[in-house]
Amino acid sequence: MARQVWKPGNLLYPVPAVMVSCQRPGERPNIITIAWAGTINSDPAMVSISVRKERYSHDIIAETGEFVINLVTKDLLFAADYCGVKSGAVTDKYREMKLTPSRSETVSAPGIAESPVSLECKVKQCMELGSHDMFLAEITAVTADERYMNESGKFELNSTGLVAYSHGEYFELGEKLGKFGYSVRKKQNIEK
Repeated sequence: MARQVWKPGNLLYPVPAVMVSCQRPGERPNIITIAWAGTINSDPAMVSISVRKERYSHDIIAETGEFVINLVTKDLLFAADYCGVKSGAVTDKYREMKLTPSRSETVSAPGIAESPVSLECKVKQCMELGSHDMFLAEITAVTADERYMNESGKFELNSTGLVAYSHGEYFELGEKLGKFGYSVRKKQNIEK
């Protein structure tokens, strides 16, 4: 099988497309769309986001040490794309996209009410990496939309229409292919 060798580049896809909300005291809240976000630790629950230094939201997050990661669904995709290409320095993204700021429990930045899940985060460390700074943050609270709770009280996250970003394009998550650990279970067909 032939393979080509390319120069180093970011081809680790797909990744979640998320809307990160932030706010300086006394100013209007802002939203930046980020595809470079990920889980980094379980206990305490921690995430990372990478933001270019020249982005308007970078200084807000660096100064306040807080942000909220809002998961993106198919219904939020237009707004997410818009918030990724427009600058919050000149655009009120909440107003333009008709999004509702939701009250956060542990940070001063609002979430996005239309998102099925909002992760409130406090920055623990900022790593200067080159084109981006990576903010390592502890998740201090999670709010979830009750519309996605089933009758037995389980949160049905995978039924929300989550979106992934891959090589310049957006995709809605699709068919379930397996469940963690299914490859070693005795009843593989049942566990899928």
